[in-house]
Amino acid sequence: MDYFENKILDSFILFVSKKNSVRSQIAEAFAKRMAEHGVKTFSAGIESNEAIPSVVKELMGEQGLDFSDQYPKQLSALGNKRFDIVITIGQTARKKCGVLAGAPTFVHWSLKDCTQTAGSPAEIRNRAEQLIKEIDHLVSALFSGGFLEAIVVNKKNVDRIFNSLSEGIIAHDSNKKVFLFSQKAVELSGISEKEAISRECNDIFDLPLCGHECSFCEDGNIDNFDIKTYNTVFHTSTGIRKECKVTTVPIKDEYGKTQGVMASLSDITDQRSLERLLGKEASFEGIIGNHAKMLMIFQQIRDVSSYDYPVCIYGETGTGKELVAKAIHNESGRKNGPFIPINCGALPEGLIESELFGHVKGAFTGAIRDKIGRFEMAQNGTIFLDEIADLPKPAQVKLLRVLQEGVFEKVGSEESIKVNARIIAATNFDLKEQIKQDRFREDLYYRLNVIPIDIPPLRERKNDIPLLCKHFLNRINESNSQKLSMSSEVISIIMDYDWPGNVRELENVIRFSVVKCQGTVISHTDLPKEIKSIVQPVFVAKPESIKPKSESGKLDKQMVISTLLQSRGNKVKAAKLLGVGRATLYRFFEKHPDIFEPSN
Repeated sequence: MDYFENKILDSFILFVSKKNSVRSQIAEAFAKRMAEHGVKTFSAGIESNEAIPSVVKELMGEQGLDFSDQYPKQLSALGNKRFDIVITIGQTARKKCGVLAGAPTFVHWSLKDCTQTAGSPAEIRNRAEQLIKEIDHLVSALFSGGFLEAIVVNKKNVDRIFNSLSEGIIAHDSNKKVFLFSQKAVELSGISEKEAISRECNDIFDLPLCGHECSFCEDGNIDNFDIKTYNTVFHTSTGIRKECKVTTVPIKDEYGKTQGVMASLSDITDQRSLERLLGKEASFEGIIGNHAKMLMIFQQIRDVSSYDYPVCIYGETGTGKELVAKAIHNESGRKNGPFIPINCGALPEGLIESELFGHVKGAFTGAIRDKIGRFEMAQNGTIFLDEIADLPKPAQVKLLRVLQEGVFEKVGSEESIKVNARIIAATNFDLKEQIKQDRFREDLYYRLNVIPIDIPPLRERKNDIPLLCKHFLNRINESNSQKLSMSSEVISIIMDYDWPGNVRELENVIRFSVVKCQGTVISHTDLPKEIKSIVQPVFVAKPESIKPKSESGKLDKQMVISTLLQSRGNKVKAAKLLGVGRATLYRFFEKHPDIFEPSN
């Protein structure tokens, strides 16, 4: 008995029937009489409750049992109470009970509610007597036959397995309500199991646990949900940034119907940090590059994402300033809110205030109805002010007030509207120079420039060009029946180009070359004339400075100069002769810009 006591101590049993009127309450009454050693019993109905017939009360009274401490209740009224065993009685309960908090073990009893069928009082009494006997027998077998002990012990062992895994285990039902939250999930999120149970999955991590294409979140067609694995980012309850690998699987009932989703979360924060340290990261939130300067920007994005401070992004045209702004938004706690971009340089001066802050009907000629501005659209999200240097001074004053006080008024209105949006600005101008020329307010500059991010031009990270070419070509090949590639000669030519239009210009060149290409390999003849007209520089070196290749395998100036002469200035061929990657050779050029001099 001591062994039995220890195993089922503090166990909870729930009996569920269609309306919790007869079958489940009879089972609860018998279970209460037999339950000892900390076993707690409950009953509930799937649908609205009905009163227990008097004949059943009479018959139960003859058994020495009554329902004075029981009352009809619906399953939905139990909230997040956890159960170890759920016994469904009847087909309706079996099909509609769904999954419950704590992931209990389910047992089914096929008993009909014979008291609800027609017949004489004597027939109804006989059927009720038979039902009571069957339930008494089943409850007795549950307790005295060792089934209860076996089920509870098995349930607790499963719980131990879940809690001992290195991955966090989370499961939610078809309504996205969490019913299982393992100990590792608690450690990852900083949220207790009690806080997580019965909450929607999106509320816990502030993102869909099942991914952005989750059937539960999008079209509701949950039966098509399938196993998927993806990486995601979230912030713990204390604001710590975590990167996780998530695998989700559907939870199906015996009929094959999807009842929910189980997700396992593996913490890969340290692994990803090591990859970045080793330079293995080649992209981030759609931004392509593994140059040291780009890796630093990726880290900056991660660092600033946890805070709501204003960010000002600097970079030449075509460097991807909006991509960086979107990455900050997607990495932040506002990722489920809107991302609202506005190009300050593309709007007529007279309409900028209306676009930013909205207007009321009749505010000016043509204002035939109220209009919501971009700041109001960006509530709980991010507003991206591109080309901020082009913002007229009157609008700069209003923007300054938004940053200082968090409120604005629509054009033509005196009512203040509180705004909760992160502000990210971008420009290809030097704002300090704009201040000197009295084109930009100094006080606004210091409000916007809390966290500056400088994006390098493409000419300063040329070893990213092959990665970008591959990325653009892959994207084109996805919709093309004929798969295209680039010749090494083309790569060599475009690596030598200065790219004044940066990544945007490179993408346009790739598109042009794809259209021009008649085969499967893009050659130099397919390039735009301003690119293919580039003449390889002639490298001049004194004969006495040329030395044979060193045995150490490391590059030195003399070795590189000698090989460039041998390859007649072809850098791709030179890299092959040197036995190194093209990116390695270009990094060497960046460190030693004086290695050659172009002929005049």
